[in-house]
Amino acid sequence: MLQVETWKRVLIWALVAVGLLLAMPNLFYDRVERHNDAVSAIEGGADTSENRDAAGAWPSYLPSGLVNLGLDLRGGAHLLAEVQVEDVYAARLESFWPEVRDTLRPERDTVGTIRLQPSAADELRVRIGKPENMEQALELVRGLASPVQSLTGAGSTDITVRGEGSDIVVTLSEAEREATDDRTMRQSLEIIRRRIDEVGTREPTIQRQGFDRILIQVPGIGSAQELKDIIGTTAQLTFQPVVSRTSDPDENPGIGNELLPSMDQEGLYYVLEQAPVVTGEELNDAQPTFDQNGRPAVNFRFNPSGARAFGDYTAENIGSPFAIVLDNEVISAPVIQSHIAGGSGIITGDFSVEESTQLAVLLRAGALPAQMTFLEERTIGPELGQDSIEAGQIATAVAFIAVLVFMGLSYGLFGLFANIALIINIGLIFGLLSTIGATLTLPGIAGIVLTVGMAVDANVLVFERIREELKTSRGPARAIELGYERALSAIVDANITTFITAVILFVMGSGPVRGFAVTLGLGILTSVFTAIYVTRLLIVMWFERRRPKTIEV
Repeated sequence: MLQVETWKRVLIWALVAVGLLLAMPNLFYDRVERHNDAVSAIEGGADTSENRDAAGAWPSYLPSGLVNLGLDLRGGAHLLAEVQVEDVYAARLESFWPEVRDTLRPERDTVGTIRLQPSAADELRVRIGKPENMEQALELVRGLASPVQSLTGAGSTDITVRGEGSDIVVTLSEAEREATDDRTMRQSLEIIRRRIDEVGTREPTIQRQGFDRILIQVPGIGSAQELKDIIGTTAQLTFQPVVSRTSDPDENPGIGNELLPSMDQEGLYYVLEQAPVVTGEELNDAQPTFDQNGRPAVNFRFNPSGARAFGDYTAENIGSPFAIVLDNEVISAPVIQSHIAGGSGIITGDFSVEESTQLAVLLRAGALPAQMTFLEERTIGPELGQDSIEAGQIATAVAFIAVLVFMGLSYGLFGLFANIALIINIGLIFGLLSTIGATLTLPGIAGIVLTVGMAVDANVLVFERIREELKTSRGPARAIELGYERALSAIVDANITTFITAVILFVMGSGPVRGFAVTLGLGILTSVFTAIYVTRLLIVMWFERRRPKTIEV
């Protein structure tokens, strides 16, 4: 008999109600968006009256998830950056000098004096006083080599060591360069993503292109320059030993040292050892705070290895100054009063509250491993996005109305039931998109338009099967029941093949292609649900109330 159990009815209408409730915030997009931004700002510490008013504009007990608008709909910034991977070679070899020095120092009777020499960016030169013992020195330095940590470099070491006259020349091996390049790109991608996420932008596109380029697209940001400011700030924190202080900006710091200006005191410069004790890469956390005098500051905490190095250095150098360096400027150079254990401390300086908050954000995100050159930059205005939205709305409305009219004219009352299910289907799509935080782009709108056309396919199959069953002189109840049963396999087969295509597009594609795949895939799921369950339940409820002797489809 034509019937649907009570628990199934409750479950179907509950799913429909939840889906439509999740989609509802998109009807009040600007209002809900202001609410979400205000809540995020309050959670981040900006508990102002304006933010509280904006947060109260939308009830907290209602869902507040929105469908994010992509770059082509919302406007925003587009950048194509080239990562200068060669910069990492110099930094890597520079940090290698203390290890070479400490390895050769116990063998000074054999190798003689040990002096760092001016070197090219891609090599490290160390001069020894007894070149006749070069082979022993080379063997000692080669002992510092480590296996390359990559699949392609299996069996290779990270450095090559050779002798040239009185100089030991250390360079990175080819396998290590390739591994370093790959790590640099991966690290740059991750740091850019973390920096952009920290400032609250929505659904950015950050992808590697080719060997050393990164594509960055961020919807809703004011300009390409604003995006460059977020990405380009290095926030490179180091803790370096202080050699001396000077007021001469042209003083020669000596090999292995560098001359850096003070951030707070104009005209003051510090001569520092180039090799840092600890770097910002070993930071676990950084949070804005206030010092004992109530001035804005930043608390920091190292990971275990950083905490150990920091603690060992402070224990061995009590009474000596050390510099806290941020982006090649000395924030402060306090004297170590005691052993600092635990790996935590505070950075003070002439900060505003906003500057300390921004500094904490950048330190948490980490330092870019290499400089970036911006090859292409575009600012996409919201006017273009509005045109796209209006064009998409018109296309969707035309397709929607055309389908409604076609179904109504072709199938009468049953077509009306299909139209109700189609409206519910669109609401469920937006409910799912809001729940998963998907980004809607122009191709995504195309996916929804296509879904509108495909949504009635299942109903058409069912209604045609019902027509055929009615021709065999079966009763209306039996005809409807058999129509759904015998059309089910065709519905499932047709939609599974399309869904597989959507999955392949999502996995293999990127950017707009994935946006199309998401809306298409979700549309298939909601279409099958509304056709098999919602439309059928509407027909069953109508049939139970009217009990018609005959039906026309």
